[in-house]
Amino acid sequence: MKTKVEIKNLLQNAKLKNTTPRVVILETLLNIKHPETAGEIHKRLKKNKIDLVTLYRTLASFEKNKLVKRVDLHKDAIYYELDLDHHHHIVCTKCNKLERFENSEIEKVLNKIISKSVKFKNIKEHSLELFGICKKCA
Repeated sequence: MKTKVEIKNLLQNAKLKNTTPRVVILETLLNIKHPETAGEIHKRLKKNKIDLVTLYRTLASFEKNKLVKRVDLHKDAIYYELDLDHHHHIVCTKCNKLERFENSEIEKVLNKIISKSVKFKNIKEHSLELFGICKKCA
């Protein structure tokens, strides 16, 4: 759990003003273990009386300033999560169980791909979600 000072530092580093809604939304995102939709995040914010428009604007601002990223889970909604560390996801297509993972070998493969590319010089960012069946559903 990050302190108020650490949260304020995250906002300052992203060159965003330290406002109460931003702090509350960032605190909420820090407590979420997996990507969630804006609607799910909004439910968590009900007691703080932050409206959906403010949430969407804040998420867009956070995304623009690299605090939040969108995650494509192949569902009918956009999912959001903090972008403070680099990781990927495995998603069960039966029960929707989601697991985060990190793997430095993937990064090495991406570097090999770009080094052999004829048309591209570098990769600025990437997203990797793997879809399959978890052990419980198998």
